[in-house]
Amino acid sequence: MEELSNQLMSAIKGVWKYRWWAAAISWLVFAGGAAVVFFMPDKYEATARVYVDTQSVLKPLMSGMTSLPNMEQQVSIMSRTLLSRPNLERLIRMVDLDIKAKTSKDMEQLVFELSNDIKLTGTAKEDIYTITYHHRNPKLAKDVVQSLLTIFVEGSFGDKKQDSQKAVAFIDEQIKSYEQKLLGAENALKDFKIRHAEVLPRDGATYAARIGEVTDQLERARLDLREAEQTRNVLRRQLAGEDTSLLVDQGTVTTSESEFDGRLQELYRKLDGLQMQYTDRHPDIVSTRRLIDQLEARKEEELKKRRERPAGRANYNPMLQQLGASLAEAEASVAALTARVTEYQSRYARLKAMVNAVPEVESQLAQLNRDYAVNKENYEKLIGRREAAKLSEELASTGMVKFKIIDPPVIPQKAIGPNRLRLLSIVLAASLVAGMGSGLLMSQARPTYMSQASLRQATSLPLLGTVSMNWTAPQRSRERRSGYLLGVSFLMLLTIYGMAMMRAL
Repeated sequence: MEELSNQLMSAIKGVWKYRWWAAAISWLVFAGGAAVVFFMPDKYEATARVYVDTQSVLKPLMSGMTSLPNMEQQVSIMSRTLLSRPNLERLIRMVDLDIKAKTSKDMEQLVFELSNDIKLTGTAKEDIYTITYHHRNPKLAKDVVQSLLTIFVEGSFGDKKQDSQKAVAFIDEQIKSYEQKLLGAENALKDFKIRHAEVLPRDGATYAARIGEVTDQLERARLDLREAEQTRNVLRRQLAGEDTSLLVDQGTVTTSESEFDGRLQELYRKLDGLQMQYTDRHPDIVSTRRLIDQLEARKEEELKKRRERPAGRANYNPMLQQLGASLAEAEASVAALTARVTEYQSRYARLKAMVNAVPEVESQLAQLNRDYAVNKENYEKLIGRREAAKLSEELASTGMVKFKIIDPPVIPQKAIGPNRLRLLSIVLAASLVAGMGSGLLMSQARPTYMSQASLRQATSLPLLGTVSMNWTAPQRSRERRSGYLLGVSFLMLLTIYGMAMMRAL
């Protein structure tokens, strides 16, 4: 402990020996540091606070009708990417800082300084974000914060709107593509049905049902034909055994003409009804017309015979005339049924000839229908998705996120830095440390032994004695004045420090 005390006293005496050097260095360090502190430019801080309201009433109303964006996540991502390089470059252009950037290196320096000086605080849970920026130009600080606020507000829903517009444009392209595919599928299906109209199902009836129907119609027509042939044969036999020499008076001829006219009227009515249901090539219409022609011919023949007979001559037996008319009708019916049987046979033969092609046609039809159904389904889905995308775009435009500016940025009137009070205190402490340190270093560079102990310790030799020095009165007076001056010097240093502190306030 005594050794440490001796060393400390030796160091103090060494500093005291070079006290004027220490004082000069302290003054120089304090003066230089104070000048640097006072010449440092003031820094102004601009701040803005914004509240992000993501709880829109449209969310529950539009749920299920369109895709709702996760606005909380979107705002959170935007807050993290606000200080990205593209946004900072956009900010530089908005506040005209790019005018000062002559080279790419200057631009890099601007981006670096902005990224360090801009602070964004707040979280998505709190929904309140604070943007802070400090600069020596108060107006520029305010403009930077205002521009950042604009980028933050626009970016939160601008990207979503752009995404919706891109989605709508992409879906429109797909819809046009599927319209062409759907039109091609419709034309292919139409052409296929036209080419294979005889094989394809009609009114829901399959090929097997159609051939079964034609078979039944053919059997009924054959049965009707056999019945008509039997009736015709009976009438022929009756006419072959009838006595044609029996005569009646002229009044019977009039009765026969009336019968012809009645049957013709009935046949004409029947023809009109058939023409309303079938075409002129239908077997029933053809047979009816043939029967009408035969009755017209027989009526004309009877009229000619009546004109050639002498007046008052008797006519043939009316029974004979009735049988003839019935026979003509039976002949016409047989001819009509024969044509019907021939037509049904032709249909049956055509259907039987296509029996091998039917499975292939049905398979191709199923494939065409499947392709058409797939294209139609995708087309209808794309139509619905396009409407949903447009609705989503409208939602982004209406603003599902509301921004409320709590504290708008203003031009700061008071500088926030530098903290000259603290800096001056640091400069004062540094000057005192520098002064004492320089004195100590000088004493070590030119060592002087101020006590017996230090000399004994330095030389490790026995100390035989010491010679004391007696100071004269003028010397003592000079030493006292030197101490007073040193004290005044440090007091003046402290006074100047106080004045500097008062000015820094």
